[in-house]
Amino acid sequence: MREVARYPVCPTCIAKPEPLNAEHFCVSCRTAFQNSFPLDEHGRCALCRSGLRGFDAAYSFGFYEGVLRHLVHLYKYGRIRTLARPLTVLLARALPREEAFDAVVPVPLFWRRRLQRGFNQAELLARGISQRTGIPMAKALRRLRATSVQAGLSNHLRRQNVSRAFAARGVDGKRILLIDDVMTTGATATACAIALKQAGAKRVSLLTVARVDRRLDGRRFPAGPNQVGRTIPNAE
Repeated sequence: MREVARYPVCPTCIAKPEPLNAEHFCVSCRTAFQNSFPLDEHGRCALCRSGLRGFDAAYSFGFYEGVLRHLVHLYKYGRIRTLARPLTVLLARALPREEAFDAVVPVPLFWRRRLQRGFNQAELLARGISQRTGIPMAKALRRLRATSVQAGLSNHLRRQNVSRAFAARGVDGKRILLIDDVMTTGATATACAIALKQAGAKRVSLLTVARVDRRLDGRRFPAGPNQVGRTIPNAE
C-alpha cells in the first residue's frame, strides 16, 4: 500500500482499466471492427493482408479512453514517472503467451523531445517488461530526425511524417517485442518495424498499454442485445 500511495491517483482508479473487448477484430493487428466485412477468411484486415502494417502482430491491454487514457496522460504529459510501474503491469497482462522474444525494444524519442520531457515513456515501460520477463532490453532503434506531433494528422500524413525517421542495428535474426505507450493508427510502429526488418529482425510484434478504438467515431461500442462482447486473446 505504501507503493500505491506514491501515485497521484487512488488504488481504485489504478485498478479500474478494463481489457480490450470487441466482437470483431483483426487476428494480426487486433484492430476492432463493427462487423466482419473488412476481414478475410483468416480474420485479417486489408492493411495486414497488404503488408502495410510493417509489424507482424500487435497487442494492447485496453482502449485509449476513460481512466486508462487519463493514466497514460498523467504518465506521459504530466511526467508522473511512478505510473510506469502500474502501466507495466497492464502491459504484462497483454503480453502474448504463445510468442517468444529475443529482445524488448522501446520506440525512441528524438533527443530534443526526450530532453524536454525528461524521460522516454516507452523506454521505462520496456525496462519494466524486461525485468518481469527476463527478456533483455535493447536500444536497437534510433530516431534520425525530429517529427511533427502525430495528433491531428490524417493517416496518410502520419505515415509520411514518420517515414524513414528510424534506423535500427543489432537485431539480425532476432524476434523483437516493440514497446510503446499508445497505438493510434500504427504509423509510428510501422516505421519502426520497417527499420527493424531492414536491419535483419526476424519478427516484430508491437505491445502497447492502450490503442485507439477506430470504430466509427472512435468510442467503444457495446455488444448488441443478443451478443456478448468478446475479449481479445492475450488481453486478460
